[in-house]
Amino acid sequence: MQGLTNLSGDTLKGAVEALLMVSSESVAATDLAAVLGVDPGDVASALAELAAEYLDCNRGFQLREVAGGWRLFTHPAYHEQVEQYVLSWDTRKLSQAALETLAVIAYHQPVTREGIRAIRGVNSDGVISSLREKGLVREVGREQDRGQAILYGTTQLFLEHFGLRSLRDLPPLEDFAPDEESKRFIRERLSGTSFASTLEDASDDIDEDRDLVNNDFDDDADEEYDELEDILNDEEASFDD
Repeated sequence: MQGLTNLSGDTLKGAVEALLMVSSESVAATDLAAVLGVDPGDVASALAELAAEYLDCNRGFQLREVAGGWRLFTHPAYHEQVEQYVLSWDTRKLSQAALETLAVIAYHQPVTREGIRAIRGVNSDGVISSLREKGLVREVGREQDRGQAILYGTTQLFLEHFGLRSLRDLPPLEDFAPDEESKRFIRERLSGTSFASTLEDASDDIDEDRDLVNNDFDDDADEEYDELEDILNDEEASFDD
């Protein structure tokens, strides 16, 4: 490794390329520099030059900075061909339910299971477990209220898979809204206003259902008590006779 200290020009870029080729996740310039025994500034320059060269030569891959590091990606121009190829053997692709749940978590994290259910309208426990197994979602803490419910958020692997440097690069959901009413709804959801009221409504519904059950139980108990009282009165009358 000491012999690499004075790597220069194309040799340094070649070494960086080799490390990127065997990396399964994004790698920071400082980490590459530590492995190669060179100045981090030289590695940063090499990475920028490589990214520009790939772009100028219209190669089938690109070098992009994502999730705090650098990683090789296939060129967007060939995504259709790559997708057809990958889907032919990828058994871990995301279902529609998984994509919906992942979107809720990504745009509203940290969020609880109850919060996800309130937005999607269905139980998402199984989908959340699947996303955790795929490494796209993780536990990020506990909610202070509501019984210390687990809070979920996305992972660095999520950023890498979707080509994002950070969550700030998520596209605005409003861009996909078909009309102004939908845009307003999305803004309320993301601000937490409508979301909080939805949770309150759900809690009220649960309380209302509980009251109905209790009332039904009390009514049944009253009827049974009245029947029992009538029987005892009849027995007492018969005894007096």
